[in-house]
Order: sequence, then C-alpha cells, then structure tokens
Amino acid sequence: MKMGKPTGFMEYEREVSRAQEPLERIKHFNEFHEHLPGEKQQLQGARCMECGVPFCQAGMMICGMASGCPLHNLVPEWNDLVYVGNWEQAYNRLKKTNSFPEFTSRVCPALCEAACTCGLNGEPVSTRENEYAIIEYAYEQGYAAPRPPKARTGKKVAVVGSGPSGLAVADQLNRRGHSVTVYERSDRIGGLLMYGIPNMKLEKRIVDRKRKVMEEEGIVFVTGVDVGKDVKAEQLLREFDRVVLACGASNPRDIKAEGRDAKGIHFAVDFLKANTKSLLDSGFEDKKYVETKDKDVVIIGGGDTGNDCVGTAIRHGAKSVTQIEMMPKAPDTRAQDNPWPEWPKVCKTDYGQQEAIAVYGHDPRIYESTVKEFVKDKDGKLTAVKIVKLSWEKDSSTGRMCMKEVPGSEQTLPADIVLIAAGFLGAQVYVAQAFGVELNERTNVRTAAGAYQTSRENVFTAGDMHRGQSLVVWAIREGREAARAVDESLMGYSGLTVQ
Repeated sequence: MKMGKPTGFMEYEREVSRAQEPLERIKHFNEFHEHLPGEKQQLQGARCMECGVPFCQAGMMICGMASGCPLHNLVPEWNDLVYVGNWEQAYNRLKKTNSFPEFTSRVCPALCEAACTCGLNGEPVSTRENEYAIIEYAYEQGYAAPRPPKARTGKKVAVVGSGPSGLAVADQLNRRGHSVTVYERSDRIGGLLMYGIPNMKLEKRIVDRKRKVMEEEGIVFVTGVDVGKDVKAEQLLREFDRVVLACGASNPRDIKAEGRDAKGIHFAVDFLKANTKSLLDSGFEDKKYVETKDKDVVIIGGGDTGNDCVGTAIRHGAKSVTQIEMMPKAPDTRAQDNPWPEWPKVCKTDYGQQEAIAVYGHDPRIYESTVKEFVKDKDGKLTAVKIVKLSWEKDSSTGRMCMKEVPGSEQTLPADIVLIAAGFLGAQVYVAQAFGVELNERTNVRTAAGAYQTSRENVFTAGDMHRGQSLVVWAIREGREAARAVDESLMGYSGLTVQ
C-alpha cells in the first residue's frame, strides 16, 4: 500500500478526544469523551509512519508481556485509509481481524499504541481512537449492518457464555454458515462486557446494538439459563454437533484475614454487576445495589477492576475512597530495563483515580500494603480495616524475592464498605464437571498447547476459562481461534480468518 502522508508524523501533533472534567462526569454513568470530528481524525491517521516493521500489529510476547495487538489488526492499512477518507474500506480491513471494534475501541488498553514507532521518540498514533471513528462511522453509514450467511451447513454449535470470547466464537461460526445458539446464565448477554465493565466505560446500548446485529444474522441467544444446572451438559451434546465453553474465569480471589465475615465486605464483581443491573433495570430506583453514599470505602486491588470500583463509588457519593495495592508504585516513565517496544511498566492514573483526586484532593492509592484485619462492631458490621506495609525481601531458604510485613507499620482506615478486587482464578468447577473436562493446575480448562479441544470429544473452550483472566482483546482472539478449530473439526477444513 502506498503511504498517504510520508511526513504526517512530523507535521501533526497527537490529538485525542476530550474527556469531560472529573467533577462533571461523576454526576452521571454515561461515556464521557467528546471525540474528534471526522476531518481532524483523518489527520491523526496521517501520523501513522507505516513502518517497515509495524510492531503495533505484532501481538508478540516480549519478556512475558504482549507487544502490539493480539488480534494482529492491520493498523497501518486502516490508519492510512482513515487519512485518505476511505472509511468503508477502512472498516472492511478492520473487521478482517477484529470481531468487535466497538468494544475494543472503548475498553482496550491500546497495546498497539504502546508499541507504535512514533512513540519511541514522541507521541504514538491515536490508533484506538481511529478505530473508534471507523466503527462508529460504519454504523452510521450502514456498513456494519447485518450480513447473514448466504448458505447454511446444517451443523449446530452451542456456545456456553456470552462474554467477548463466546461472542467471537458465535460470530465467526455463524459467518461460516453453522447454526449457533449462545447460552448465558445472566439476564442479559455480554458477560463482563455487560456486567463487569461499568456503563461509563462501555455504555450497554453498544452491547445491545451488536446483539441485535448478531440476532439478525441468525445467532440465537438464550439468557437466564445456567448450563450445568438448568440444562444438562448431556442434553447439549445430544442436540448440538459441537459445544464451546466460554464461561470466563469466574472465581474471585478472596482476602483471608481476621474478621473476613464482617458485614459490608463484597467482591468487586458483585458490586459492579449489581450497580449496572440496577442502572439498566430502574435507573437505580430499585435500590438493588451496594450503597456507598456518605460511606468510607476501601478497595483492595490496584487493577482496572479496582479503578472501576473507585469511579462507581464516587458517583454514588462516597465519603472517602481508598485503594490498597500490594505492589510498589510503578515509575512515571519507562525504566532503562523496560525499553520500547515492551509494554511500558509505568504508573497509570486512570479515570477513577483522576476523579478521586478531584473530589478528595489526593490520589486514593496506598502502595505496598495489604489487609491484616477487618474490624467489626458487636453486631458484626464492618467499621475499619487494619493494613500493614510490605517490603520485598529474599527468602533465605528458596532464594526467591517475596513480600514481608514491615514491623510497626500498621495503619487503621475507617471503612463501612470493602470491595475485594484482587482478580480471578480459573473456571467454575461445576461447569467443568458437568461436561467432564479436565482442568489444569491453574484450574483453567486443559487443552493441548495452542489448541482449543478439551479432553471431552466435541467440547471446545476459549477465553478466560481457557487462558485465565486477561484482556477483552485476548478473549476475542481466543474466540476467533477456537471458532476455526471447531470449524475444522466439523468440515475438515476452515476458511475462517483468524488474523
């Protein structure tokens, strides 16, 4: 492809969407970015260098971290097409590798931008926002309208779980002409897209918009059905030619500390789900969510989920919000041992933390600390959290670095509500047992390396249930690769595009 603007990266500065000010956006639960007009977005496409080695689309592992897009998106191609204003072809090239750019352009941490050559000595190309512009323009112009398959194969596939991996499996297999039914135990499809990610990061109308397209393309969604409990595994195996398990990593890590039984301690996933469900069901009128108004809230966990809890608690009027992280604060700029194009291990102040700074006047995070005790009153109600500082020390017996408590560093924080956002561990056992599939030592579904066939004939797996807790973009890749494996097992070959 001929490069449209060879000097674009020197002529134009990086420009991205403007976020609503923190004190304004905490008044609502909607997305809060004002995106660039089309003409300005095209100039951002001109900044792409179309380098000889486009690390942005490599998706390779460097030092245990992903560098570039795991979907191998054709980034330089559609950046150039954005610049020249060929939006339809940009959409076609984007959809060739990415089943759901409407999701990734909102919630992906933009691994492509972290590996952008422009970012080596300046600001990276605003690739994620170019992606957003492409997909939203495609919906406006009808490019993203339903495209049912022209012929059916007569094969039937059941997908258990409607998160990003399950949806990707369904989308790809349906395009191939197989008849796909997706089972979801919640009342709405989407998995973590629906109930794990707050509305201000991904408005649920976006998930519903895609669901309607997929339904018109022939995919059947069955909600409120918990496979393995409400429907027997053997029934699905009789009715369908293949079954794909895409149920996510659904077991939240717990915090084992004295007083854990105190009233007022919740897992973050339950807190976020109840909040979104109440918002969608009644605009919070039903009060079926964890109330944080005028309460001291302590969040255990420093990742994206912890940040989402910060933003959600603030929107409900929390008196204070504190976020506990075990790890030390990352540097503000790349360290010498973390060179480009490795993923930058730098401190990120996300939207929730920005809002906490605006509301309370300080960063909510306390680093290198862990909970030592949950303090409760005589009625068993949570009143405070005792934390202790941690330090990295070498274990004399193993030689490994480990975290140990710093004597005399205890601190007591007032706490009415504690939200545990410490990550997830493996598949829920009842699903694996229902289908008779083996689990590995990490309690994920076992398969051969690089494969998606489980130990049970005709049963496949994908997503977090297979690889462990990860990003939406990895879930989509897993779903696309699993779909290809299923297709090959059904037809003897596959024409599905994985990358």
